Amino acid sequence: MGPIASASGPSAVLCRRPVRQTAFGALPPKRPTTSSTRVCAADNDSTSKNIAVLGASGYTGAEVVRLLALHPHFNVATLTGDSKAGMQFSDVFPHLLTATDVPALVKIADVDWSKIDGAFCCLPHATTQATLASLPDHVKVVDLSADFRLKDVNTYAEWYGGEHKAPELQKAAVYGLTEINREGVAAATRLVANPGCYPTCVQLGLVPLLEKKLISTEDIIIDAKSGISGAGRSAKQNLLYCEAAEGVNPYGITRHRHMPEIEQGLAEASGKDVRVSFTPHLMPMSRGMETASYVKLEGGATVADLRAVLEARYKDEPFVHVLAEGQAPFTHHVRGTNNCMLNVFEDRLAGRAIVIAVIDNLVKGASGQAIQNMNLMMGLRETTGLLQQCLYP
Repeated sequence: MGPIASASGPSAVLCRRPVRQTAFGALPPKRPTTSSTRVCAADNDSTSKNIAVLGASGYTGAEVVRLLALHPHFNVATLTGDSKAGMQFSDVFPHLLTATDVPALVKIADVDWSKIDGAFCCLPHATTQATLASLPDHVKVVDLSADFRLKDVNTYAEWYGGEHKAPELQKAAVYGLTEINREGVAAATRLVANPGCYPTCVQLGLVPLLEKKLISTEDIIIDAKSGISGAGRSAKQNLLYCEAAEGVNPYGITRHRHMPEIEQGLAEASGKDVRVSFTPHLMPMSRGMETASYVKLEGGATVADLRAVLEARYKDEPFVHVLAEGQAPFTHHVRGTNNCMLNVFEDRLAGRAIVIAVIDNLVKGASGQAIQNMNLMMGLRETTGLLQQCLYP
């Protein structure tokens, strides 16, 4: 398979399409249905790939299964959930009752890997390393845990509280923020580390600006908010209805584990060491994520310059949309989709700007982006199975 065109390359140059007006304000122009999405040589190959979903009893695993229900090339051949082995998937997630072709849950130890082409690993961090290191080399993996996102295993040990158990596999892992590292993902032969939800939302807005040196690497302040599904499905007191409803809960203050991942990506974009002030909040909603990044302008740049760079970078991207000037991104408008909507605003403080982005934390922030990455790894159009419209209201 040859190299895939970059969004900023010559093949991506198209005329500016008019802004669409709706009752909710201006929306980005529609994308072309052919040239805007990356097509690989194998895109029309009807060969089905057998897929395993490890940790299918959690929210991200269930979301992978939901999204794959209409995927024309991926066959869900194996679902694992050690604590629920033997149960039908629809008994664990009744909302997926009509997913009749999926198998019952089994233990990871019982999987026949000789029949599996690719795997989505939705296991908790620290449990993933030994599991993936034991898989046969022919299985392509997208890992949704945090275990392979950080390139420095010492940084991983510091933030996740334990020594990395698969350092050699870590060296082979490709970071899968698709719009930023598309060529790397497409070339990955073994393992793609799917980004975290907060790092996805933050980096899509800031990486292009840091690459062009339009904003400072200093004094970046990120205020972030996530739906409760981001905390997982296990029973926890702070996630009970009476604890979480009708309130806003800041957590992980100064020590959230996504902080080093954000800093790693921003440092690579800028070529400088980056430290951010990052505070996430748990919101009383099931899904959705918003990040507001407060940044200092650099080298005489204006907010108009920032907007021009973001528009140029993402104008042909199927899943990232820069909204019309003045329109604030709204989590309801990306619910259930693999989309990111973002915009940039002038701060009332001179020399500063605010970059706001929204995603669905379970889709673009997890399972949707994982499928986007697996599509590329398998030589398919990256949008395959991911063009669902927003669930609104």
